[in-house]
Amino acid sequence: METLGVHLPSLLIYVVNFLLVLGLLFLFAYKPILRLMDQRADRIRESLEASERAREEAASSQQAVEDQLVEARREGQRIMEIARETAERFRAEEMERARGEAENFVSRAQADIQRERDAAIEEVRASFADLAITAAERVVRRSLDRQAHEDLITQVLEEGESLRRG
Repeated sequence: METLGVHLPSLLIYVVNFLLVLGLLFLFAYKPILRLMDQRADRIRESLEASERAREEAASSQQAVEDQLVEARREGQRIMEIARETAERFRAEEMERARGEAENFVSRAQADIQRERDAAIEEVRASFADLAITAAERVVRRSLDRQAHEDLITQVLEEGESLRRG
């Protein structure tokens, strides 16, 4: 082995030194490095878990927002339907009220017309009775009992009315 340039006692010393350095490194450097690497792996794992939780919360929040939007649309449609129904009911009530007022106006107008007609007929009767009495006085050329003539004319008018109605 010496011919190869390997000196056995030096080789043994190098191997022992290497094993001693390796043992010291294992005791003092390898364990702290492994501990640091384990801590880093734990932090990475926690970060990944936190990121997964954040992604799930974001998805949950997005779903909640979409649900709220759907509910808001439904509520808006319900409010529009209520407003439409209220407007329709108001329109129907106003139409009914206007119809009632028109019917009241027509019935009052008819009653007024009937009263005016009756008054006009009475006025014509009175004028006709006076005219008939005056004409009869002129024909006879003497003064007759005015009350008797009025009774006679009223009776004739009533008989004429009953014949016309019947």
